[in-house]
Amino acid sequence: MQAFYADHFVLPLPEGHRFPMQKYRLLRDRLVAELPDVVLCEAPRATDGELALAHDPAYVEAVQTGRLSPAAQREIGFPWSEAMAERSRRSVGATVAASRLAFSEGIAANLAGGTHHAGVAQGGGFCVFNDLAVAARLMQAEWFRRTRRALQVLVIDLDVHQGNGTAAIFRDDPTVFTLSLHGEKNFPFRKVPGDLDVDLPDGCTDDAYLQALELALQEVEHRFDPGFVLYLAGADPHEGDRLGRLKLSHDGLEARDRRVFNWAFERGLPLAFAMGGGYGHDLQTTVQAQFNTYRVAAHFHARWQNRRR
Repeated sequence: MQAFYADHFVLPLPEGHRFPMQKYRLLRDRLVAELPDVVLCEAPRATDGELALAHDPAYVEAVQTGRLSPAAQREIGFPWSEAMAERSRRSVGATVAASRLAFSEGIAANLAGGTHHAGVAQGGGFCVFNDLAVAARLMQAEWFRRTRRALQVLVIDLDVHQGNGTAAIFRDDPTVFTLSLHGEKNFPFRKVPGDLDVDLPDGCTDDAYLQALELALQEVEHRFDPGFVLYLAGADPHEGDRLGRLKLSHDGLEARDRRVFNWAFERGLPLAFAMGGGYGHDLQTTVQAQFNTYRVAAHFHARWQNRRR
């Protein structure tokens, strides 16, 4: 299974900044050491044209040239730097590359991504560009060129925070269905309604979460017929997360991942996934949750290859 990374573009964050930038390299190191079935590739750079499928070109230019206002930088949560602009493009490029590969391999991944708070003309919540939105629009365009048919895209967003940017971008687009399970009282405090939002109470545990996910997938089946899945596998519902406020165990998160991958596999749906949030009090707990996602994904990737033999 191939996965794309951009962790060598490190943002020069101020001392004490709460974003755990090092988690991406720690995850890559774990995969190299313990999961050789995952082939790691440097993320390509998203082009202006690709970014313009989901973002205002003036906003793309402001990010690239460092002309973001101080207020816009505060909303994103990162000070502007060349590394910030480059890493943001690479993070989108990683999800685009994984999406293209999923159509031939069944599953592929981005070691970062899941930047679901970025909207058309602004970022937010540590998200500069929306990799899910760009990848969805680009896969639809490429699919139509090949087949002359529309591609329906399902976004399964299981980060603990609601994907307000993704919901806003696709608000009036019936070809993209956004499903989000998230903390009801967590950021963003003004949520943008998606196609199916499942609000979870603080302290939600494994059984309640998995039941909510099962009911949500059943509802999706009655309302939408996807041809491609983008999965945001956030680690922040974990009980050890500083910002999550839910109480899922590692076993619960792994069961969540297994259900999503199996749901797509049973329906023959190619799936690309990104990692989203993870802010563990002990960063190794976040990395462990993400590593577990890759272990489950590699298993289903092998099943995809066996199916095609």
